[in-house]
Amino acid sequence: MGRAFEFRKARKFKRWDKMSKAFTRLGKEIVIAVKEGGPNPDSNARLRTAMQNAKGVNMPKDRVEAAIKRASSKDEKDYEEVVYEGYGPYGIAILVETATDNINRTVANMRVYFSRAGGAVGKTGSLDFIFTRKGIFKIAPEGANIEELELELIDFGAEDIYEHEGEIIVETAFTDFGMMQKALEEKGLNVISAELQRIPNTRTELTEEQEEEIENLIERIEEDDDVQAVYHTMA
Repeated sequence: MGRAFEFRKARKFKRWDKMSKAFTRLGKEIVIAVKEGGPNPDSNARLRTAMQNAKGVNMPKDRVEAAIKRASSKDEKDYEEVVYEGYGPYGIAILVETATDNINRTVANMRVYFSRAGGAVGKTGSLDFIFTRKGIFKIAPEGANIEELELELIDFGAEDIYEHEGEIIVETAFTDFGMMQKALEEKGLNVISAELQRIPNTRTELTEEQEEEIENLIERIEEDDDVQAVYHTMA
């Protein structure tokens, strides 16, 4: 009984930790969006998207408003968005998106994570041929019909529409992200999240032991406060 309780407690803490990191990541995204296009979501599409994504992970409204207010202050630090590319063990390509106020700290951390795992950080652009950047929209299924949506959204850049874990997923090319976002807003659909993701063109099968090694590396990278997203080619 004690062991089961400890397991449930550890799982709960891990979930809370992930939620906290999601809030931190979205808080940075809100700050970057405000610095880039102002505090009014009606005229700032990136901020509108960040607020929508914050709502999708149940980020408290007061934290969203605080992030917008903080970003509007001249005293708020600027974040620079930097992408790091490298290879982990077994030839697994790993691409890391960061938002940092100290590039020297971030690049040093990335080199440590990769080198300690037997990998290395590569040159910028070295993984361009391995990942394709796509727009990924998650829509609540209530009141939405996939077949009808496919017909309605194909003219706005929909490349694929399917159901996954109780949500409707719409994929677009990177260049069609803004057009699709506007179309979904105008149709009044309940969009849970809208993100630009990097999808691997090929994936590598590994043994369970090898997978665990890569997952440990990815987990260490994701725990870094400067990291916004991590993509990899592990199957």
